[in-house]
Amino acid sequence: MDLHKLTPATGSVRNNKRKGRGQGSGTGGTSTKGHKGAKSRSGYKSKRAHEGGQMPLQMRLPKKGFKNPNRKTFIALNLDQLQAMTDKFKVNEWTLEALETHNLISGNDKVKVLARGEINAKVNLTAHATSEAARKAVEAAGGSITIV
Repeated sequence: MDLHKLTPATGSVRNNKRKGRGQGSGTGGTSTKGHKGAKSRSGYKSKRAHEGGQMPLQMRLPKKGFKNPNRKTFIALNLDQLQAMTDKFKVNEWTLEALETHNLISGNDKVKVLARGEINAKVNLTAHATSEAARKAVEAAGGSITIV
């Protein structure tokens, strides 16, 4: 077997149909697009949700709910996370700037301290909100939470 004698399998390669090249080609005239209508014209492009005149799906489904423009979203910071960060970075004074420098929050995030896990390190923490159980746990360990 020689490389220059290799050919594709019989019937696997076909020439492209050359549309719009005159009547003698067999695909002249309407260039296999049928007669008239939007799809036969140049520049045709269907809309994303067009269903041929049928009511589109997104219009058939009912509207539901709404987005509250005044909502407040918080980044949750649990006690076990706070303990792990204190052990890892050897920091006992956690301000919003310190949380941001350690890539725990970004720019305008609001922080809420929650009570999952345990804390035994004495930490002073600054946050936007806290749960009552988290406040009691931090104060029981000898620390304090300041609300911004």
